[in-house]
Amino acid sequence: MTSRTRIKICGLTRDEDLRAAVTAGADAVGLVFYPKSPRYIAPENAARLIAGLPPFVTAVGLFVNASLQEVQSVAAQAPVSLLQFHGDETLEQCVSIAEAVNRPFVRAIRVGAEMTGADLLKYEQQYRAASKLFSGLLLDALVEGYGGGGKVFDWSLIPKELAPRVVLSGGLSVQNATEAVLQVRPYAVDISSGVEQSKGIKDPAKIRDFIAAVRKADATPGN
Repeated sequence: MTSRTRIKICGLTRDEDLRAAVTAGADAVGLVFYPKSPRYIAPENAARLIAGLPPFVTAVGLFVNASLQEVQSVAAQAPVSLLQFHGDETLEQCVSIAEAVNRPFVRAIRVGAEMTGADLLKYEQQYRAASKLFSGLLLDALVEGYGGGGKVFDWSLIPKELAPRVVLSGGLSVQNATEAVLQVRPYAVDISSGVEQSKGIKDPAKIRDFIAAVRKADATPGN
């Protein structure tokens, strides 16, 4: 029996990019509400994109060190279904914001060379114990800035018992997607810069090819 890896295309800013992602079979789309990002989208424009989503495609709002008031303002304008905390937020901040806006959330962990598998398991246990709204960890590479750096981290750090629950991100591309899914067998993958023509502008062919590469791994019997 083969698994089906969920796929999120992040950093969408245009209607045509959203249509390309949905048409290609994405399960979720990411909208970046971090003003310093080249992939930033204003809440009113995000609302327009979300209005064009079909049922069962999840709109994820990505935030970096945002205040409760900022997240509340975005959520009131753009009805994202899931929050993604991608900055230096504490556990307590993630939980309090998620509970205030009544949205489930994922926590991005930037994986550096000093991190261990035990660290990742500890993070997950702490967040899961802290809130029923916690959905899981998103594992990204430790780079300067917050996400979209196109860098890969050492996938072997991910414990086998944790992998089926995580979102794998960081430096994924058409070229390495099949290998990544075969090696890690994550619950989901998340890509942004790897399917772009330029920052914030997606490439429909790369989106299609990336999803096909993930599905190729899905069709390969598990290790």
